Amino acid sequence: MVELTSTALLLAIFGFLIAASVLSGRTLERLGVPVVLLFLLLGILAGSEGLGGVSFDDYGFAFRVGTAALVLILLDGGLNTSVASVKESFKPAAILATFGVAGTAGLVALFARFMGLPWTESMLLGAVVSSTDAAVVFAVLRGGGLRLHKRIATTIELESGINDPMAVILTLAVTTVVAGEQVDRTDLITGVPLQLAIGLAAGVGFGYAARWLLRRVRLSTAGFYPVLIMGGAFLCYGVTTLIGGSGFLAVYAAAVVIGNSRIPLQSGLARVLDAIAWLSQITMFLMFGLLVFPSQLMSVAWVGIAIALFMAFVARPLVVTLCLLPFRYPAKEVAYVGWVGLKGAVPIILAIFPVLAGVQGAMNVFNIVFFIVVCSAIVPGATLRWVTRRLGLQAPDVPSPVAALEINSTRLLNGELLSFFITEPLAVCNVPVSKIPFPPHCSAVLLVRGEELIAPRGSTVLRPGDHVYVFCRAEDKPFIQLIFGRPEEHT
Repeated sequence: MVELTSTALLLAIFGFLIAASVLSGRTLERLGVPVVLLFLLLGILAGSEGLGGVSFDDYGFAFRVGTAALVLILLDGGLNTSVASVKESFKPAAILATFGVAGTAGLVALFARFMGLPWTESMLLGAVVSSTDAAVVFAVLRGGGLRLHKRIATTIELESGINDPMAVILTLAVTTVVAGEQVDRTDLITGVPLQLAIGLAAGVGFGYAARWLLRRVRLSTAGFYPVLIMGGAFLCYGVTTLIGGSGFLAVYAAAVVIGNSRIPLQSGLARVLDAIAWLSQITMFLMFGLLVFPSQLMSVAWVGIAIALFMAFVARPLVVTLCLLPFRYPAKEVAYVGWVGLKGAVPIILAIFPVLAGVQGAMNVFNIVFFIVVCSAIVPGATLRWVTRRLGLQAPDVPSPVAALEINSTRLLNGELLSFFITEPLAVCNVPVSKIPFPPHCSAVLLVRGEELIAPRGSTVLRPGDHVYVFCRAEDKPFIQLIFGRPEEHT
């Protein structure tokens, strides 16, 4: 009976925290503060030294749950990444994900030593916080509705999706050295490209295998399809990691392959996995907040603030400038990429490595990392909207329709439904539907005008600001896009 009561109490607290986080998210977005910061702070508030009084210090469990959550977040991020944008931004993102991470780790370690930390803690801290965080980047750029020009957005997102291997290798190497074990320098040098290569190859292979399976399998209920994809993501991560590759990169690469393929229930799967990714993100940050003991943070507060500001204003901008120099990015884009050095769950997960290894000073590093994550959510996190507008990098804002029309089927059909936003330059703007040269098997099926739904007739004129849904077959899609423009991306 006592166990049942305690379980019910924990679930009630957890449910309240999730609901409070979601309901408060909109307010935080208007203030420019990433919503993930609220999840973290609510977790601290519910912890053993907060109002909730929930005692939680199982670092091993937190590491496992955080890893699983990050897999689901990367799965959702990859499903929404186009292959065309990856091809355009892969080289600069790869340089940032390797040399950029190493450079950031070195600069942070030097500054931490200057601040008075021992060399062991300084090196650990540099390795742990050296990478940007995919969970926070996706949450801020996509979940926060921040519209950037395609190339710069993809560079930032792709870097965050593939820069974990370098940070993991550095953290494990430093942890091993500090623990008194020997590290093979050759393995350390070749480890990053080898992990990236294995992770990329395994991810692409898993992606094509998943696409083949999804197209041919017939499941008894539609609810099994997202379960199958999530199971495949965990399998992809586990197998790739066991064979020496980057499991996180493999999941992201596999998701990109799946997301750019025609599979059953595509739009429905995207919405379900997006919801699961947000639940994973909320759970992860709430749980990590529970691990924080505010009484231990006060002694490292000034160090955490100083290092966070150094990373935001010196280390990250300097390293990004050097890494992007060969690619001739405009100065304002280089400055923006340098400013978006967001930290989140990954540094916290990596900071658990030395804690589990029993390394001296690991808890001090862990507490500093929490402080850096919080500061990163404020600087630069809370300023991103202002910086985006100031540098003129915001893409034209296309309003979302008040209604969405989808076709969901467990089988691949010869046709798809596309949504287009009508603007003045388009050939179909201010033209009656009867005058639009639709191919024989294509048609406009729904028009969304403000809050009004209209069934298009021959006399219906497409006006600027309309959202029109067009059904077409695969062979006619290029022509439809020629006259209607780029299809809308619904989130």
